[in-house]
Amino acid sequence: MHIGVAGNIGCGKTTLTRMLAQYYNWIPRFESVTYNPYLEDYYSDIPRWSFALEVYFLQQRFQDVLEIARSKDVIIQDRTIMEGVEIFVANNYKMGNLSERDFNTYMELFDLMMSLVKEPDLLIYIRSSISHLVSQIQKRGREYEQGISIEYLSGLNELYEKWISSYKGKLIILDGDNMDFENRPEDFSIVTDRIDAEFYGLFK
Repeated sequence: MHIGVAGNIGCGKTTLTRMLAQYYNWIPRFESVTYNPYLEDYYSDIPRWSFALEVYFLQQRFQDVLEIARSKDVIIQDRTIMEGVEIFVANNYKMGNLSERDFNTYMELFDLMMSLVKEPDLLIYIRSSISHLVSQIQKRGREYEQGISIEYLSGLNELYEKWISSYKGKLIILDGDNMDFENRPEDFSIVTDRIDAEFYGLFK
């Protein structure tokens, strides 16, 4: 069983992934952030490092998805392989940070990988406003994230909404602005109640 947690930078994906893994005794898969060899370079010079960063993320996520497909456990993943292309690569291409040559090469690689894997059994999308994202990014204080522009975040949000509006799989949408999973137990209970409703009788 594969659960994906999706959403823009700073929306609370990692926190929710960790809490749900603990609550349900699921196995968490976290995105490569603290040990990503390209991330700081990327935020200091996005056009220069976009292709290298996106390919690194792609191979990490593909490896995760292959392991998830072979596992008999329930695995919850912080950001999915689909977001890499539908959101982040698309945004970098639209902003001119990826050349057409690099974009086409990436897409050929992505399409090959996706022919071997499937979408999550459940996708949880945390919808957040730009002001909320900026506040959360500032609060967590990662130095390399402090220079992220409003334009960049806005572009990502627009692409997230476009992707989610046409998403065909099983989906839960959460209000990231008005829910505090970590500090308000009643908000976390809303999330688990919705998950239980989706999967009642399947693995509970």
